[in-house]
Amino acid sequence: MKVVAINGSPKKEGNTYHALRMVGTQLEENGIDFEIIHIGNKEVRGCLACGNCAKNKDEKCTTTGDNLNEWIQSMKNADGIILASPVYYAGIAGTMKCFLDRAFYVSGSNGGLFRHKVGAAVVAVRRTGGSVTFDSLNHYLTYSEMILATSSYWNIIHGRTPGEVEQDYEGAQIMTVLGNNMAWLLKMRDQSRDTLPAPAAVKKVMTSFIR
Repeated sequence: MKVVAINGSPKKEGNTYHALRMVGTQLEENGIDFEIIHIGNKEVRGCLACGNCAKNKDEKCTTTGDNLNEWIQSMKNADGIILASPVYYAGIAGTMKCFLDRAFYVSGSNGGLFRHKVGAAVVAVRRTGGSVTFDSLNHYLTYSEMILATSSYWNIIHGRTPGEVEQDYEGAQIMTVLGNNMAWLLKMRDQSRDTLPAPAAVKKVMTSFIR
């Protein structure tokens, strides 16, 4: 089994990375492969709302110039996905938001590529805005019918300079618990795969409230 973590921080080894490593250590100790994909320092443009991914049904975004389609396939082939972001103006970092809008729209438009995978959100923050960002990341996971891994508190860790989150002892414990809980869910999902069929996907009903 494998978990792919998306690092949405511009800093390759900033506090978002350190938080992910805390989670990843527990996953690896449970025999689960762990990979961090760093997208926060890349040039990723936002969704153009062209609808081509829904029309083509080829699991690809037609916007070129970045590695989004490669990242989507890495997420599709994983058993679990972690979305991690620092906090910018009490919200998701801009590049990460662009990535999420496109990747999850492609997924939804192509039969739910991330459906029933185990997912989690992780947030690194200096002071405030963490819960708002955490909630926003969870919107993508819950919309996609993913199985949410939780911890003993919201998955938020505090620090300013890179590595400072390691001094947030409660935050570090939250990440450790999250890693173990995610591993447990992944193992349960794997062991029940042949004995408990997953619910069938349904065609989404789209309702407009404009009359």
